[in-house]
Amino acid sequence: MKLKYFASLALGCLFVVTRVTGSVIENAQKKEKTTFQTSGPWKTATDVRADVAIVYGTSDRPGMTFEQRVQSWRERGYNVHFMTGIAWGGYQDYFTGKWDGVNHLGEGQVTAKGDTIWHGKMTPYLVPTASFIKYMNEKHIKRVIDAGIDAIYLEEPEFWARAGYSEAFKKEWKTYYGFDWRPQHESPENTYLSSKLKYHLYYRALNECFTYAKSYGKSKGMNVRCYVPTHSLVNYSSWQIVSPEASLASLPCVDGYIAQVWTGTSREPTFFNGVKKERVFENAFLEYGSMESMTAPTGRKIFFLTDPIEDWPRDWADYKKNYQATFTAQLLYPMIADYEVMPWPDRIYEGLYKTSANSSEKAKIPRFYSTQMQVMINTLNNMPLSDHKLTGSAGISVLMSNSLMFQRFPTHQGYEDPQLSNFYGQALPFLKRGVPVKTMHLENASYPDTWKDTKVLIMSYSNMKPLSPDAHGYIADWVSNGGVLVYCGRDMDPFQNVQEWWNTGNNHYKAASEHLFEKLNIKSSPDKNGEYKCGKGTVYIIRQDPKEFVLTAGSDKGFVDIVRRLYEQAAKAGTFVVKNNFYLERGVYDLISVMDEGISGKPYIQKGRLIDLFDPKLPVLYEKTVNPGEQAYLLNVDRVENQKKPQVLAAASRVYDEKIAENGYSFITKSPLNTTNVMRVLLPISPKKCTISDHEGNELKEAVWEWDNKSKTCFLSFENNPAGINVEFQW
Repeated sequence: MKLKYFASLALGCLFVVTRVTGSVIENAQKKEKTTFQTSGPWKTATDVRADVAIVYGTSDRPGMTFEQRVQSWRERGYNVHFMTGIAWGGYQDYFTGKWDGVNHLGEGQVTAKGDTIWHGKMTPYLVPTASFIKYMNEKHIKRVIDAGIDAIYLEEPEFWARAGYSEAFKKEWKTYYGFDWRPQHESPENTYLSSKLKYHLYYRALNECFTYAKSYGKSKGMNVRCYVPTHSLVNYSSWQIVSPEASLASLPCVDGYIAQVWTGTSREPTFFNGVKKERVFENAFLEYGSMESMTAPTGRKIFFLTDPIEDWPRDWADYKKNYQATFTAQLLYPMIADYEVMPWPDRIYEGLYKTSANSSEKAKIPRFYSTQMQVMINTLNNMPLSDHKLTGSAGISVLMSNSLMFQRFPTHQGYEDPQLSNFYGQALPFLKRGVPVKTMHLENASYPDTWKDTKVLIMSYSNMKPLSPDAHGYIADWVSNGGVLVYCGRDMDPFQNVQEWWNTGNNHYKAASEHLFEKLNIKSSPDKNGEYKCGKGTVYIIRQDPKEFVLTAGSDKGFVDIVRRLYEQAAKAGTFVVKNNFYLERGVYDLISVMDEGISGKPYIQKGRLIDLFDPKLPVLYEKTVNPGEQAYLLNVDRVENQKKPQVLAAASRVYDEKIAENGYSFITKSPLNTTNVMRVLLPISPKKCTISDHEGNELKEAVWEWDNKSKTCFLSFENNPAGINVEFQW
């Protein structure tokens, strides 16, 4: 969550309006694979060269309207999309009453102490009332569509768990439930009811705003696409925020999501083996995974985001290390190939951050880091989808539900779930052993594709509850057809007793799991660990809350041993392989991550003709050693198709207008001003000459090029220019 900046993150989709003439909108379908978001106009220092520029906010600036801001990016060849916040934003005309004559500052989210939760000056986190939805539609969405933009992102539908005490919220409570508001801190049931209402309010807001956008767009002959940039369910649950998350994927008006995962979310400390600390790669892997599994069964599009820095001010070395971890994690999902390459390029290229952890000196992004970052993001323009699998024992999934967000704050009856350990206790014991554990969303249980790759499903109701009984039928059907279910939980948390479907009407279950066990033909709720047959499948009940597996050192061994046996013998899924690493072959790229705190301190060694994409010098290696706690991103030259064809393999710029002749190869390359380009170019033979000149034809005297005969590649380095640099080889 971008708490210190007036925005968060976003991404692009599939459109571009090239001309608006009266009411006639002419669309040109263009590539929309990579994108970035910006609140500013085009300028040479932030000409990122992704496919899409997402313009943030409709505000006019001194000397520049919103429409002129949009046009500044279109004129440079960008597809232009739009994004703004749905829970907060530069909506002072609404808050102060300028829009409709009514002061709306009282619609902020308020804590039990009476404090409004602010996102910025005069910018509260909102209770999304009907009047606010009307304001968003009439003041912002209409203007965006009138500007010829047909892709809209309403980001971060967030209601803080600690909020729920404002008069606006109390009114919404009475309307929704039909009885007077109840303070959420007084009972688990009140907390649960409060969370369900928060969930509903942003579900309603997005549904109504996006429905309006599509309808208004259609009236102008436009197909408006609507996306939700959002943190993962893992992160919102951890940070104690309520959001609609998975339920939005079933709305006809929602076309997809941006997975807002970056260092700031992924560095949230977790418990494992009794130790609480940051585990950025592991957390990012689970966050991206929860977003992928949330959308895949519904067919919605999703973009993965990374950020070379983060909201919190730190030093450049810290940013670099964690950027590599999150970047690797996103690429380990080969079924996703659309990306937001960065948010806020102005902040990245022109912001001042600490030069070292113990220094007060600040500086702009170092050239070595901007070069490395640009190499990385430009690989995303051609990143392929892949059917290659991540190494490890596949088929183990952890069940999630949106209700994970409902039990986080406040605590009741002394029941604690420190750092979301009831979730991490189910996942980290496997991830740390090199098992590519996945997540599954209870809300998607009705979709057949939800189940297709799962052999063993791990679940618990210690930290979430089923929002309806229907999902239990799908779980029981899956088990009876041969699935293996491992249920972990004491079922003693105070939320078991909230008035819900399992204990109202004709249902009299003491815990939600009792209804599930009945569906599985387990006649009574067992008090002890036990294994049961259900049709062709197997159920194993562990009477421990999953947090117990990670809060104390060595406590996960018995849990892992049970799952290992069931994986091999009951699920017949193959040998359960334990290791300390992950490897993925994805097109020409090799992705490697080595776990620390794992079963081994051994490094992972990769051999071949390898270009190190995390090294701004783009060296050609023939052996790469990756140590525990590290990641690697390599281009394997040996897998490049048609090795006789001249081609740019890696570059800190984007390549255009390639021309191949019998005795030469040329192209134009573009990237932001004040950055240094490096390139590694594959050629059939050693070039006799390499000419590097600017867009006016002036040769760049400081440019360098070096031929490496063993790899058949040429290394180039020179200063970037968004106007274009011409490169020509002759042989």
